[in-house]
Amino acid sequence: MQIKNPLTSEDMAWFKRTKKGIQTPTEDKKDVPKGLWYKSPTGKVVDSEQLEKNFYVSPEDGYHVRIGSKEYFKILFDDNKFKELDKNLTSKDPLKFEDTKKYPDRLKAAMEKTGLKDAVRTGVGKSMGKDLVIACMDFAFIGGSMGSVVGEKIARAADYSLKKKIPLLIISKSGGARMQEAALSLMQLAKTSAKLAQLADAGIPYISLCTDPTTGGTTASFAMLGDINISEPGALIGFAGPRVVRDTTGKELPEGFQTAEFLLEHGFLDFITHRRDLKKNISLYIDLILNRPRPVVEKTA
Repeated sequence: MQIKNPLTSEDMAWFKRTKKGIQTPTEDKKDVPKGLWYKSPTGKVVDSEQLEKNFYVSPEDGYHVRIGSKEYFKILFDDNKFKELDKNLTSKDPLKFEDTKKYPDRLKAAMEKTGLKDAVRTGVGKSMGKDLVIACMDFAFIGGSMGSVVGEKIARAADYSLKKKIPLLIISKSGGARMQEAALSLMQLAKTSAKLAQLADAGIPYISLCTDPTTGGTTASFAMLGDINISEPGALIGFAGPRVVRDTTGKELPEGFQTAEFLLEHGFLDFITHRRDLKKNISLYIDLILNRPRPVVEKTA
C-alpha cells in the first residue's frame, strides 16, 4: 500500500537550503504564524493555539510574534467590539509608478493576500470600559508602508478623537514611507504631526505604541510624538536601518542598537510592556494623563 505524503511543497519549504544573503521578500513575510506549531527565532517551539492564548508571545523565551490589526483589536477592545472608521479608503496611483510591478497591481495583490484595504485600520470602542480610538498599522500590507491613505486615516482618527474628546492610540509597525507615492508619502509626516498637535492643544491623550519594526518616516512623525511612547520588548525602532547608519557614520554600532531596550535606556521611550499587560497599562497611562482616579482594589487575606 502506498502512503501519500500529507505535507505540501509549501509545508516542506523550511527544509530547503537557500543561498547565503537571500532574504524573504517583504510581500512574503507573514505576521501571524500559520499551522500547528511555531518556532521562535531562539529555537523555541510552541503550539499555535497556545501561542494565541498567550497573546502571540512565545511562553518560553518571551518572543513577541508580529501580529496585525485584527489581533491587536481583539486584545485591546472589550469583547472585540468596535466600530471601524473609514474602512473603504483605498490608494490611487497619481504618479503612475512602476517598478517590478505597476503600483495598482501591487495594491490589488496586497488587498487579495491580506484582506485589508491599506496598511492601517482605525476603530473606536471600549477598552477597560472606557472609550478609545485605535489606529493600528499592518506590516503584511506592503511592509506597513505609509502612503496617502495611511496618513489620511490617521488624520481622520485624530479628528474623531478631537470631536468626541476620546483618547487616541496609534500602534506603529512600518518599514517607512511608501516609495510608490514619493513626495505624497512624505507629506503625511507633516499632516499627521499637525493633527496630533491639535490633540495636544485640546488636552486629549495620545499614546504611541512602537512594535517590531517601527522605522523610517513613521518614526520621524507620529510614532515618537505620544504623550507617552511605549514599546513591546525587542522591537526594532529607528529611522534608518542599522546597516545604513553604520555605513554612513563609518563606526561600529553599540550592542542592541535600535532595540526597544536601547531606546528606553537612552530616553526615547517611557516604558516597555509585555503584550499581556498592554491593555491594562494603556488604560493606566491615559488615566494618569487625565488625572483620573484609579479604582481601589481591596487586598484579600
